[in-house]
Amino acid sequence: MIDNSRLARLLQVFEAPLCYIIKKLINPSDPYSFVPIVSLSSKPNPNTKLSQTKTQTPKLQKNLLMEKEKPNNINSALTTCQQVPNLLSSFVDTFVDFSVSGGLFLPNYQNTPHSNAPVDNRNYENALKTRYPTPPSRLIAIGDLHGDLEKSKEALRLANLINNSGDWTGGSTTVVQIGDVLDRGGDEIKILYFLERLRQQAARAGGEVITMNGNHEIMNVCRDFRCVSKSGLEEFRVWAEWYRVGQVMKTLCEGLENPKNIFEGIPKSLCRVNYNDDEAFVEGIRARIAALRPSGPIAARFLSKNATVLVIGDSVFVHGGLKPEHVYYGLEKINEDVRDWINGLGENYTLKHFARKKDAVVWMRDFSDDSKRKCDCSALEFLLNTIPGARRMIMGHTIQKNGINGACENRAIRIDVGMSKGCGNGLPEVLEISENLGLRILTSNPQYQNKYKAYLDSERKEGLGLLIPEQGTKQVEVKA
Repeated sequence: MIDNSRLARLLQVFEAPLCYIIKKLINPSDPYSFVPIVSLSSKPNPNTKLSQTKTQTPKLQKNLLMEKEKPNNINSALTTCQQVPNLLSSFVDTFVDFSVSGGLFLPNYQNTPHSNAPVDNRNYENALKTRYPTPPSRLIAIGDLHGDLEKSKEALRLANLINNSGDWTGGSTTVVQIGDVLDRGGDEIKILYFLERLRQQAARAGGEVITMNGNHEIMNVCRDFRCVSKSGLEEFRVWAEWYRVGQVMKTLCEGLENPKNIFEGIPKSLCRVNYNDDEAFVEGIRARIAALRPSGPIAARFLSKNATVLVIGDSVFVHGGLKPEHVYYGLEKINEDVRDWINGLGENYTLKHFARKKDAVVWMRDFSDDSKRKCDCSALEFLLNTIPGARRMIMGHTIQKNGINGACENRAIRIDVGMSKGCGNGLPEVLEISENLGLRILTSNPQYQNKYKAYLDSERKEGLGLLIPEQGTKQVEVKA
């Protein structure tokens, strides 16, 4: 944990470079940007004498002779930080992002083009997009990730969506991640940042990355941490320390409002925690509450962008499943209700009836149980008929021990293969839907790689294309 003395030393290290960088960004050719750096935390002294500088270029010496003629310019140079608070704030945010994401740089997320971006609570013109009537030429659906960044990247590489550096190579492909990024692993925040960066890279290439809410996202916003790992608590504890550093750095510059205390209302001692004598454990819980509660920094920045239900072409995407009453209430309304709750606008009908019960859209398993006997095909067909143009429902939530599979003549497709090391450690598989090849499984399972080795040439990329089996591991065809 960063105590106050260590925090003060850290801020002293960054204070002068920050102000110097900001001055040079504003006017690189201004000779007055080389005047002694004025503390961000102190007011400029109008009596400062520039002749005290140790290093003076000829141009600066010439301009120093004009000091009395340019008092306003000197004052301007000394008060640069007061003029550019937004630049300082953006710099600090980028610094914190880099520190907690594993070394990723993200542009200003508030200006990122994204169909599922959080909207101004008073303006619903940019509401969450629920329906995509025209399907993309290629769509990849990825199941539950549960805090395992490396397995997440393996799944994306199967579909040739990223390179070895983790950068987007998927072109115009659309990706749907079906939810459950949180819990059971220690890379939850890193995955959120990674998917956000891919979202931005894909948008520039004509593609799209759509993220969804699973039951574990809803649980964490509700402070239900029953499935959190110790490594996950530590990741959030470290995040909170860096976030606090960023907040204090912003207070060094006049012109920026004092940041809100993210721990406001969260007690330092938690009565329901069995490890109150473990300071790091308690701080991890407190950090997780602060980050993920409604309107919390991580919830508002990342989870509020998630859809809860999607209809893309003739495919319905949902983490758990749907019932006719969900459709009658309105799929768009469900998305908006969940988003508003995450953004701190209070509970609503969806939260009370469709998000936390056993038969909720993120919890039900009526069509995702891998036993065919438990999948009511007539009920599924009736449900799909209530959604115009829908032919199939694609779900996560329930681990499929035999890999991605379909039931009810592929009207129900289950894509959670338990790939996270904290949740089954299964081999990555993803679902591909393309206009040319239809439905295929892209798998890293060596069972199929060895079985069909004769079909593969030396230039074939990792992963096999397999037509969706009705049940079990029977594979119909392999595409090279």
